[in-house]
Amino acid sequence: MRAGLILGDQLGRDLPTLDTLDRGKDLVVMAELYEEATYVKHHKQKIALLFSGMRHFASELESDGWRVHYHKYDPKSPLKTFEDVLKEVSYEYRVDSWIVTECGEHRLQQQIDNWSSALDIDVCVLDDTRFICDKKEFAEWARGRKQLRMEYFYRQMRRKTGLLMEEDQPAGGEWNYDAENRKSLRDDVDIPERKGFDVDRIDAEVIKLVTENFADHPGHLDTDAEQFQWPRTRKQAQTALRFFINHCLADFGQYQDAMSHRQPFLFHSLLATSLNMGLLSPVEVCRAAEHAWQKGDVPINAAEGFIRQIIGWREYVRGLYWWLMPDYAKHNHFRNQRKLPACYWNGDTRMNCMAQSLKNTFDNAYAHHIQRLMVTGNFALLAGVEPTRICDWYLAVYADAYDWVELPNTLGMVMHADGGLMASKPYAASGSYINRMSDYCKHCHYSVKTAVDDDSCPFNSLYWHFIMRHDTLLRDNPRMSMIYRNLDKMSDDKKRALKKRGDFVLEHIDAL
Repeated sequence: MRAGLILGDQLGRDLPTLDTLDRGKDLVVMAELYEEATYVKHHKQKIALLFSGMRHFASELESDGWRVHYHKYDPKSPLKTFEDVLKEVSYEYRVDSWIVTECGEHRLQQQIDNWSSALDIDVCVLDDTRFICDKKEFAEWARGRKQLRMEYFYRQMRRKTGLLMEEDQPAGGEWNYDAENRKSLRDDVDIPERKGFDVDRIDAEVIKLVTENFADHPGHLDTDAEQFQWPRTRKQAQTALRFFINHCLADFGQYQDAMSHRQPFLFHSLLATSLNMGLLSPVEVCRAAEHAWQKGDVPINAAEGFIRQIIGWREYVRGLYWWLMPDYAKHNHFRNQRKLPACYWNGDTRMNCMAQSLKNTFDNAYAHHIQRLMVTGNFALLAGVEPTRICDWYLAVYADAYDWVELPNTLGMVMHADGGLMASKPYAASGSYINRMSDYCKHCHYSVKTAVDDDSCPFNSLYWHFIMRHDTLLRDNPRMSMIYRNLDKMSDDKKRALKKRGDFVLEHIDAL
């Protein structure tokens, strides 16, 4: 008989595995595994979300008449890996052929590609059709280009999908409205109140399991909570999508880069977990945003900014990941060697922007893209953290993080470790950017107005230290020319003071 293996990020009825299997004859197999939960120390909420989502999906399949073999997590079970499960199920059910849709991690895909020979079984690996751009199409687009830039890929995806298009021209006359999406949050702006989803029997069982077996993993998971914020079923994900469209999208555009201590989520969609688990499709999400604009409910900069995140960045980083792996993961352009500062694990720091972003991370397994890029990521870049360490951290602590989306964003965008494949210049910034886009600096121990004093913002001190220590790598970058002209105008005394303060910050980085 045939069996189909469904992974934790493949919880959709549009999965090629299900399209290939025969509901009346074949077996569906799902498994909660020690290896997958621990190859990095995933946030407790991330593990709970995946296990609960898998259990709910398995239950739905059974209700629809599928025969499902489900392996629940058991620390005493000898089945620790997918290979263990395939062997066990193949023997128990006399399975002679396996179906699996390609996964989202090169690490696991290498294992899948070797199963046929390693386990002496027939394994058919199907293309993942749930993305707009497949691997072959991206490779054809990327091959031969001197520079890869998301903006041009994004325009191709707009034409392919027809989203926000009027014949062959962009709706509103512009491809990109990013210039209108950089406002800081005013105090008088009302932020929509978020509600989670009721904890049912399956959720409660999973939460108890995670708290008992993964106590040493990062993050908080409330065992007594009556609600859990992340959708675990397609129905819940559709509810979350409607909430975003009706209550958040209109203001998402202009405030998408804003940060505030008032509320961690602001107007962001919180749909990445549902998209990356397969509960929602990228096209249906984008069509909902486009429809809201067509009805006049949201401005075009909001709809375009959101759609660009989905069919632009999301599709682009996946294509880049599969086109460049496995060598891509080894890049370390600045030859950084520093370990992660202690605050990334304990949240203990007097830098308010870091404290707020880390609190959000531990409390919610979430931080929005600017907190990740320009706060926790920017600090890791300026401090010279080894890329693999920060990449593993992002993969572990965020509920929406899977290697295909996390690695290019962190290694490329955050750390510029790929030397410019992902972004044309490092996203390095002083505290001035954080001050402009947030209210964090108003409540901080450090002064964002100075760079060389004892209480100077560490971002200010480290920014110029970063610029000076990487002079030979960055000075010839056209987008860095103004920065180096400003550096050259500084007096030697100022440069020495900046270097001295930067050295001090790096030496005492765990005490900031």
